[in-house]
Amino acid sequence: MPLTSAKDIAHLLSRVRYVALVGASDRPDRPSYRVMRFLQTHGYRVFPVNPQLAGTQIHGEPVHASLADIGEPIDLVDIFRRPQAAVEAVDEAIAIGARAVWMQLGVINHEAAERAEAAGVEVVMDRCPAIDIPRFNVAPVGGY
Repeated sequence: MPLTSAKDIAHLLSRVRYVALVGASDRPDRPSYRVMRFLQTHGYRVFPVNPQLAGTQIHGEPVHASLADIGEPIDLVDIFRRPQAAVEAVDEAIAIGARAVWMQLGVINHEAAERAEAAGVEVVMDRCPAIDIPRFNVAPVGGY
């Protein structure tokens, strides 16, 4: 069952420092662009993932083609993809040992959530950390 309580989501966000943002965009009009910057300004280290933009930079961070290409431990995978693409992103998150996956607003995929939970990965679905962080007044432990 995806996390839904304020207490559980706040607790998760307070334990996260390293976020992989799948579906990152270099276009300022896209929500993923704005959310990435928001996370950075609130103390999270964000690794953008987008195979079409690999080798470029977004907000000073190199864009990776896949989660496996990051090569750093990831606490949370934030998914900005169509709901049907969430299963693939979750499978990659499991493969790299991410502790949690976060499916953005409008990204609802129960199969992906079940796969993550079966692998011991925490799940948040159909929410946005840029809304929940100020709502619950949380920041990563120690910041980045």
